[in-house]
Amino acid sequence: MSDCLFCKIARGEIPCRKVFEDDDVLAFHDINPAAPVHFLLIPKPHLNSLAEAEPRHAAMLGKLLLLAPKLAKEQGLDDGFRTVINTGRGGGQEVFHLHVHVIGGGNIPPMVKRS
Repeated sequence: MSDCLFCKIARGEIPCRKVFEDDDVLAFHDINPAAPVHFLLIPKPHLNSLAEAEPRHAAMLGKLLLLAPKLAKEQGLDDGFRTVINTGRGGGQEVFHLHVHVIGGGNIPPMVKRS
């Protein structure tokens, strides 16, 4: 998709602070980090969201999820990290290209407050 922000980043048209790159995946630091370590993993081919994933995307999805802990450890997140995939407008997705947030370091509050 030619006007997609993350497609432009994957093509090298917009610079990023890379964490990892191969033929299929790009990982880069978030420009508005929610924690001391906050990077995104994206597939290079465009896929709007997790809701549009099909069985043919299984290997790519697996690769993204298997890279998350490896790259988190390389970024110093030995004590744990959070992964987030916002899906659709109702799920808080802002850039409509599938991406996995990897967040950690510092004091990460719980996602859900318990009474």
